[in-house]
Amino acid sequence: MTAVAGSQGHARKLDGLTKLAKLDFLVRYPALAPRVLDNLNAEDERLHIPQDVDATDVEAPMTRYKYGPWDDRYYPVIGALVGRGLLRYVTGRQGSVALTPTPTGRKLAESMAQTEPWQEINDRCHAVAQATGGLTGAALKDLIYRHLPEVMDRPQRQVIR
Repeated sequence: MTAVAGSQGHARKLDGLTKLAKLDFLVRYPALAPRVLDNLNAEDERLHIPQDVDATDVEAPMTRYKYGPWDDRYYPVIGALVGRGLLRYVTGRQGSVALTPTPTGRKLAESMAQTEPWQEINDRCHAVAQATGGLTGAALKDLIYRHLPEVMDRPQRQVIR
């Protein structure tokens, strides 16, 4: 959330759960992100792409749903972050749900980004956020389907591995 809210083209917020899911997909599957986003280079060190590993062999795989990759944990995690005062709801495009980090949330994210377990994730988030400025969730979904047919051409509710 902080990477998106701080990058140009995102209006200081993450606009819609579809966009959240697609950005999450690109961060979780970093080897696939450059295939989807023309302006993201596979050599970008911020992606920390593992060498000699299958592009879909990730720690926390997502599930294929009707509108692309999804994770059923979004609703409880967002609720927990809002409830703890780390995120807040703001008005999104066309009445959608949008989220933005609170000052406390930004401070915590900045602190976590300095720790070894979170540095790579932070780097990936910033690389993906920078490369997706100005794109809607629907546009990201379309790019994922267009550039990764072998990944998306599977039955719904199947884990993406």
